[in-house]
Amino acid sequence: MATFGSLTAYITAHDAAAAIEFYKNAFGAKERYRIDTEGRIGHAEVEIGDGVLYLSDEFADHDAISPKTLGGSGCAFVLEMDDIDAGWQRAIDAGATVARPISEAPFGRGGWLKDPFGFRWNLMQPNPDFNPADMGATVASGSNIDAR
Repeated sequence: MATFGSLTAYITAHDAAAAIEFYKNAFGAKERYRIDTEGRIGHAEVEIGDGVLYLSDEFADHDAISPKTLGGSGCAFVLEMDDIDAGWQRAIDAGATVARPISEAPFGRGGWLKDPFGFRWNLMQPNPDFNPADMGATVASGSNIDAR
């Protein structure tokens, strides 16, 4: 099985099986596997681009609570893509709603979508010439960000 980075998001969805199907249709996710627990998804993994997303159904006894139950989510995902217009339309066609339309910014073109499960997705087509210092950013010593 493929390895993944040292930081992997683990989300809880009100209907994890439906979320997996949405991520397949919206973002081209590939399901690695799922484990059924008591008729629900206890753990599943999907690959989106070169990243991995873990997810499960709600299990209140394990503090696995979805944004639907909580009334919102405190996190968002950033998904970089080469063709934001095509990716944006694909996600909308799959059921995402626009939270902030695509706009131009020094770091690239981007916009926010909300998926049917309460998570915000920041779709972004990066500007390869962007330099954080141009916006007054302070680049930490030892960072892998090019301070040019």
